[in-house]
Amino acid sequence: MVKASTENEIDAAFSIATRERAQAVMVMNDAFLQLRRNQITALCVRYALPAIYPWREYADAGGLISYGASIREAYRQSGIYVGQILKGTSPAELPVQQPTKFEMVVNLTTAKILGIEVPPSLLVRADGVIE
Repeated sequence: MVKASTENEIDAAFSIATRERAQAVMVMNDAFLQLRRNQITALCVRYALPAIYPWREYADAGGLISYGASIREAYRQSGIYVGQILKGTSPAELPVQQPTKFEMVVNLTTAKILGIEVPPSLLVRADGVIE
């Protein structure tokens, strides 16, 4: 496992992972990493490392596969909570919620670049396929 908390450390982490013969990458759910998704997805392609990401936005940016809670749905739910609070509901009265909508997106363009054949059984389960 490699960690990174700056842009330079992200580059270094990929060098380390390659040197240690990593065969794949799993990017954690982290706001810092989300903001650097273009850098991370480009490095995965450059180092020919298949990767799975926590949010659809990574696959949209060129990542191989994403699987996780829908950010759009989370924002929608946040908006509902804000609306309830503005109408007078005490935040303490609102229940804690967890994500209920998860989505998987497969980027076939990236799969082709990496030389990976995505099984049809995975594609039929995907919520989105980027070609």
